[in-house]
Amino acid sequence: MLFYSFFKTQVGQQVTVELKNDLAIQGVLESVDQFLNIKLKEIKVVDSERYPHMMAVKNCFIRGSVVRYVQLSPQSVDTALLQDAARREAQSTQQP
Repeated sequence: MLFYSFFKTQVGQQVTVELKNDLAIQGVLESVDQFLNIKLKEIKVVDSERYPHMMAVKNCFIRGSVVRYVQLSPQSVDTALLQDAARREAQSTQQP
């Protein structure tokens, strides 16, 4: 649930999603669900020469199981808060 909660805080931010088939899409994160399915708006393909058929697409839904990486801007990530949340989640799973 940590990643889901984290990505919910990134809604409205510019992200780049790289898929397992090497397609990279930049866009504004519109929503994310508990399966880490991602909905982007105002998208553009990073390598438009390789994927010309994607030029007409403006919004997309990406299934979480096909995502390789999600790149975020460093300014939008509070690493101290994220580390603290990861520690708390690890401690809660260790206790009986």
